[in-house]
Amino acid sequence: MVGSIDKLHQSLNSNGSFNNCNGLEEKLDELRHLLCKNNGDPLRIVSVGAGAWGSVFAALLQDSYGQFRDKVQIRIWRRPGKAVDRATAEHLFEVINSREDVLRRLIRRCAYLKYVEARLGDRTLLADEILKDGFCLNMIDTPLCPLKVVTNLQEAVWDADIVVNGLPSTETHEVFEEISKYWKERITVPIIISLSKGIEAALHPVPHIITPTQMINRATGVPIENILYLGGPNIASEIYNKEYANARLCGVEKWRKPLAKFLRQPHFIVWDNSDLVTHEVMGGLKNVYAIGAGMVAALTNESATCKSVYFAHCTSEMIFITHLLAEEPEKLAGPLLADTYVTLLKGRNAWYGQMLAKGELSRDMGDSISGKGMIQGVSAVGAFYELLSQSSLSVLHPDGDKHVAPVELCPLLKTLYKILITREKSAQAILQALRDETLNDPRERIEIAQTHAFYKPSLLGQP
Repeated sequence: MVGSIDKLHQSLNSNGSFNNCNGLEEKLDELRHLLCKNNGDPLRIVSVGAGAWGSVFAALLQDSYGQFRDKVQIRIWRRPGKAVDRATAEHLFEVINSREDVLRRLIRRCAYLKYVEARLGDRTLLADEILKDGFCLNMIDTPLCPLKVVTNLQEAVWDADIVVNGLPSTETHEVFEEISKYWKERITVPIIISLSKGIEAALHPVPHIITPTQMINRATGVPIENILYLGGPNIASEIYNKEYANARLCGVEKWRKPLAKFLRQPHFIVWDNSDLVTHEVMGGLKNVYAIGAGMVAALTNESATCKSVYFAHCTSEMIFITHLLAEEPEKLAGPLLADTYVTLLKGRNAWYGQMLAKGELSRDMGDSISGKGMIQGVSAVGAFYELLSQSSLSVLHPDGDKHVAPVELCPLLKTLYKILITREKSAQAILQALRDETLNDPRERIEIAQTHAFYKPSLLGQP
């Protein structure tokens, strides 16, 4: 009887909920075999970056596979020294005391007293310190399982088999360039799964876009075949609270199919897809238009009519842009449409647009907001505008009488650029853009993209 109780206890995950172990060890063994791991040599998985999604992703893996300690090691890296401000510490204390399971866990780990002291202002907590107890600085209201946190980048990644990129696109190249120094002596090539949703633009030698997977490839020399992108309609806190969700893992078949199986959970269905370009670019684009969606929601008092008009215009611009970037892009349907929809409804970029329109935030506060993290959509607005405003990429205007830069056919993108980057217009301008004085049906933009040879291989650095 005691043995049965012990087994039951082992099958409980760190949050105290029953974890169905059926099939988990078999999935882990399959992936270990594929990566040629010997007995006694654990599969090493490290998440680089501890934002909301990166932290949740690591926690999901820890909850599922952390029980198999001799077969897998799951860690997360974040920079050391980030202080938790007094207001956040006070809120964190309230969250802890509202959750009996979390309270008991901290008392059991002799960790509760430091949160009491921080609440009283007697000590300062650090972000890496609280992450070990399961608290992500960008998602305080959703306690996670305790995580193995490493603050030394070399220690975290030098022998990793799978690296998860949870960094913003604006930091990806710099950090992975540092990582490449620690991989010079490696014999095996790691697998990298990028969660990053953002893009950068480069104008030389020709205007082109740089996606996070390309940044990683260029910074480390890891073949693009070993780099995958995971995206989907994912609100991190809801996924960890076991709301039903899905995602797509995109990349070469050799890795995406077994990894999709490994990542799949009863409440988090992971499909696989070969079209890395469309999904990764869409991941950046949806953040651009989510900011505008937040503005429209705030300025119209959540008018369903206005939001639906915005949705029609923004999706047509997204379709137009993807046809410039990919010869045969996957249609904006199914999971891609769902990913766009949920980001426009909820998430940090939509929240940011709302706060700007309400006057509760200003652009002078920057793109990194306390308690939310990096607002990726802002840099993506600048990158897409800069890229699509190049005259060398000009396309035929719908009227058929002149050539224009592609951005001239994207009025929402132009307006967001003037609101967020040059700041020559207020948030109210997004409503003016919706009125579309040219009277062009969004359908026309889609038809232009689909019926004309708009594909520009150079935009993705292709010959």
